[in-house]
Amino acid sequence: MNIEKSKVIEVLKGIIYFAKGDNIVDLGMIDELIISDNTLRFRLVFPKLGEPAVNIVSNAATKALKEAFGDSTIIDITPITEKEKGRGPLAGVRNIIAIASGKGGVGKSTVAANLAVALSRTGAKVGLVDADIYGPSVPMMFGIVDEAPGMIEKEGKQMIVPIEKYGIRLLSIGFFVDTDKPLIWRGPMATSALNQLLTDADWGILDFLIIDLPPGTGDIQLTLAQSYSITGAVVVTTPQKVAFADVRRAATMFRQEKLTIPLLGLIENMAYFTPLDMPEKKYYIFGKGHGEGFANALGIPLIGQIPIVEQISSSGDSGSPIALDEDSPVAKAFLEVAYKVKELINK
Repeated sequence: MNIEKSKVIEVLKGIIYFAKGDNIVDLGMIDELIISDNTLRFRLVFPKLGEPAVNIVSNAATKALKEAFGDSTIIDITPITEKEKGRGPLAGVRNIIAIASGKGGVGKSTVAANLAVALSRTGAKVGLVDADIYGPSVPMMFGIVDEAPGMIEKEGKQMIVPIEKYGIRLLSIGFFVDTDKPLIWRGPMATSALNQLLTDADWGILDFLIIDLPPGTGDIQLTLAQSYSITGAVVVTTPQKVAFADVRRAATMFRQEKLTIPLLGLIENMAYFTPLDMPEKKYYIFGKGHGEGFANALGIPLIGQIPIVEQISSSGDSGSPIALDEDSPVAKAFLEVAYKVKELINK
């Protein structure tokens, strides 16, 4: 039987990769299509191979091709990753780290911003995605509220150019919406926005891409876990037990069988108070030892304890993350966290 390539492409256009909302041909997922006698051989390019969609899409393609060309047709499909193919906007990103929390108000975005700065201070190339779709804060924290990302054409596609500040490449949904108005989006719109921030941007070569997730265990977290190759997640809590109850749920989500993202460790924010004029003093106003206990309960390392100082709030409001101030005890704490994260990843 003489199988025409155009017919094969037409059949494969009927296979949808739902994570990106389009067919596998138009998404450029078909690679090295070879037709020989009654054998069809090609590679399917996915963001990562651990997701259930790999088998679903491969099986759907096999079924559709056999229905079109007969059961005797041999279908040989090899799934590969975008990195293996050496393409995709995230192909140059070595590590993606998700910063998560079970509830709002624990300082997750502050931790994400300052960890990005601290990692940059260690000599790493760093990017930061503000994926907190309903409460973007990165534009204010980095003093770029009135700026907008540029656009370039790359390989025939319009790509967003992240804004660079303090050596960090930055993208936030806050650059594209009116932050004075509430963002009333259903789940699919929010996940589509996340995909655009990650895959429609020219991130270039990065050692670390930090993703500031919204609080909770919703669509954004599911999309990230299922569609991208995440190196690990860091969970943020405060010393209160009510905060940890929600953090436990967030950590448990990442350990679901089909959503596995390695948990690198826990950061205890607001762990103690340090007066500006006595940086060596530590006052555990919420109690001592909670961070260690929470980390032990989750079976993960306590990566660091971040103190409360007045400058954390003022520096974030002024667009200058406190991790830039080398003399601050908070900056020193974040630098220790940065080195610990690098150590855990290298292991």
